[in-house]
Amino acid sequence: MRLVFAGTPEVAVPALEALLASDRHEVVAVVTRPDAPAGRGRRLVASPVAERAEAAGIEVLKPVKPSDPEFVARLTELAPDCCPVVAYGALLRDPALSIPKHGWVNLHFSLLPAWRGAAPVQHAVLAGDEVTGASTFRIEYGLDSGPVFGVLTEEIRPGDTSGVLLDRLARAGAGLLTATMDGIEDGGLVAVPQPADGITLAPKITVEDARIDWTHPALRIDRVVRGCAPAPGAWTLFRGERLKVSGPVKLLPGESALKAGELAVGKNSVRVGTGSHELELGEVQPQGKKPMRAADWARGARIESGELLGA
Repeated sequence: MRLVFAGTPEVAVPALEALLASDRHEVVAVVTRPDAPAGRGRRLVASPVAERAEAAGIEVLKPVKPSDPEFVARLTELAPDCCPVVAYGALLRDPALSIPKHGWVNLHFSLLPAWRGAAPVQHAVLAGDEVTGASTFRIEYGLDSGPVFGVLTEEIRPGDTSGVLLDRLARAGAGLLTATMDGIEDGGLVAVPQPADGITLAPKITVEDARIDWTHPALRIDRVVRGCAPAPGAWTLFRGERLKVSGPVKLLPGESALKAGELAVGKNSVRVGTGSHELELGEVQPQGKKPMRAADWARGARIESGELLGA
């Protein structure tokens, strides 16, 4: 099939790579978000998907909106059979939505209808799910509500951060998306409507969502640290300044002798009290500094007995 691939961040690159390697399909163009400012100089930088497409010699389209008349006209000229999508980052509507014969097919990193929205992997980790996965579905007007072509499952391991889990799903999902394109071309793959039960939403994680509440149980705090890594990054306050808790954090056995947020510094460890068990901090990042071992931070900060995080 003739494909126009839509995607923007690094997580979409494995799927593009898989489709480029397929001997059954031709990626004739890529749609991605416009160049965005990055780095200290705020220089405009192309998206990872744009960079990979340009390296492959493929036409790159960067509409401000997919409804832009120039983009719609060019997409019509390209006449794609299908438009596979991975983390494109813009709302798709007619007339663009109706141009490809087989529609736009999205690779979404959850087991739909669970975790519809922008941050499915982060919410799965935050919720303590044991299993997640990826789904391919036909895009329609609702939020990730279209009929599903295929799914795969992936175990959430105890130490998984959102970044680590998303990387695994991106690589496995690339195969699922390619297989979905194969099935659509063969004509035997039928999209099945999503069930009405089990719908959960996964809005974008905000900086405030990533703030640690030390009165919560240790297990819940561990999920916040892992679920918000690498971005936006779990954080707390120490002496009035923001301190990122990069992780990993270690749940210590037994009842806590520390009150919520209270610090206890050992020779090579930093413990903090929670609403249940104590946690041992792994890596932290003081405001304006690079990440460092919690024990090194504590020595430099000269933490006094009874000082609190979060105050």
